[in-house]
Amino acid sequence: MPILGPRTLLATTALATMLTLTACDPAAEAPPAASAPVSTPARSSTSPAGSGKHTLTEAATAGGLTKATGASTVSDVPVDPGEMRDGMNLVFADYNRAGQTSGRRILFVGVDSVPEDPNKRREHLWRGLIDYALQNGSTGTPTTAKPYQPGPFGGSLECLSLPESANATDVICGWSDTTTAAVALFPRTTPADAARLFAAMRADLEH
Repeated sequence: MPILGPRTLLATTALATMLTLTACDPAAEAPPAASAPVSTPARSSTSPAGSGKHTLTEAATAGGLTKATGASTVSDVPVDPGEMRDGMNLVFADYNRAGQTSGRRILFVGVDSVPEDPNKRREHLWRGLIDYALQNGSTGTPTTAKPYQPGPFGGSLECLSLPESANATDVICGWSDTTTAAVALFPRTTPADAARLFAAMRADLEH
């Protein structure tokens, strides 16, 4: 082994000390990486209008219609709404068209916080309203309904004409979304006009 001089020995000792300190310092194990650009958080997508929980309220005006009052208005639920559980709301009311003072009114029946598939609850309401409109007739079925634009709350909205009725121009419409189901009887109208009016009513009745 060669004999090291004082300067060589000192340099060797200093180098060994530095290597030892470097091994003990995690930050010195590798050169600092280049800073990665901070990504901008993606903007959360807006939930579909038909998603989430909605509730129904009895509106004094709905879609430009005025809620009827007085002794001649509907005083009891004309259609079996199905099983009502805690937390559910049942809304039913007659509505007058603009300037209407007599004659048959638009009848609305709806429920919210539906625990089962709202489509099934709508079908239940729909069949009951068909029986009511046809005076407990056995004809008419929701399967013949046509879909229309549901409005800002999404879900589905369908309307069905009742040619079997004594009032051949009567139309029944129904909507359903994630938690609500509702139907309405529109006397003397067309399915397309009833659908537009029902969507407008929905904007005031559902929240």
